[in-house]
Amino acid sequence: METLILKQQQLDQAADFIRQGELVAFPTETVYGLGADATNETAVKKVYAAKGRPSDNPLIVTVSDIAMVEKYTQPFSDDAKALMAKFWPGSLTMIFKLKPNALSKAVTGGLDTAAFRFPKNQATLDLISKAGVPIVGPSANTSGKPSPTTAQHVYHDLNGKIAAIVDDGPTTVGVESTILDMSVATPSILRPGAVTKEDIEAVIHRPVIDELHHVGAKQTPKAPGMKYKHYAPNAQVYIVDPDDDWHDVVAWIKQHPQPIGVMAFDDVIKTINWPDNVDVISLGNDARTAAHDLFAELRDFDNHPAYKIIFTQGIDPKGIGEAYMNRLNKSAGQMHFKQL
Repeated sequence: METLILKQQQLDQAADFIRQGELVAFPTETVYGLGADATNETAVKKVYAAKGRPSDNPLIVTVSDIAMVEKYTQPFSDDAKALMAKFWPGSLTMIFKLKPNALSKAVTGGLDTAAFRFPKNQATLDLISKAGVPIVGPSANTSGKPSPTTAQHVYHDLNGKIAAIVDDGPTTVGVESTILDMSVATPSILRPGAVTKEDIEAVIHRPVIDELHHVGAKQTPKAPGMKYKHYAPNAQVYIVDPDDDWHDVVAWIKQHPQPIGVMAFDDVIKTINWPDNVDVISLGNDARTAAHDLFAELRDFDNHPAYKIIFTQGIDPKGIGEAYMNRLNKSAGQMHFKQL
């Protein structure tokens, strides 16, 4: 099966595929997602197979309006309503308690909760509306690899495994949405993203827990990305922490004359005399550009298999920098330059 690449004017065809139980990748402002009818258990199971994804890793349910969420969940709290009014459509996913037997265990990972996302992308909102059903929406990549920020990234990983990709150009944020657990007494961030802890607290006027990004080996995660190594290119990524000296990195590189990748901010790049065996890629000038570029640049190194090591600049985990460091730590498997 050759995967079709569809444009916005071909959304009727994409919606037909969804209704027929096929898989369609779709754009959002964060990364591209892999869509299937969330009410069709057979279609949902195809998502796990296409991605090679562990079956205990729950899926996000992507919707085109709030009424679609209400159909499956317990009544919303006032805090949830306030957050919806502020951030939906947008880069905030919220976990709610479900009505009994509202969604298949294939969607929820066997939990009595599910995560819901109302993305800020008109093509996908139109796709869901035309299909008439919510769609599951994990990132449209091979499980564990950097998330896709273009239709071409999706095609590289999933050509022949899915029916179609809706191409709406590069994404604008570049890292997945913030996941906020609203099924517990104190709202808890399970995955940081562009909507920050400070943003959320400013709306609900109470503290939010922001320390729950990992689960144990025998626990079932409530949200994607909490349990397994994620976002990893073929090369080993090492984080160069803010207190590391890049001249020490260069000294190490000179002692290892192999092709090596470097991802750093412009102010670092221009101050270093880089050895000839280094391929240097810019992460821009700040945390927002770094978060936007991270997955795309990691994927770019995958196109050059000679690179076995990538040194990537770490930053203070503040604001969207927390999302950047969360993804970078997972892509590196928590490996840092200091460990070499």
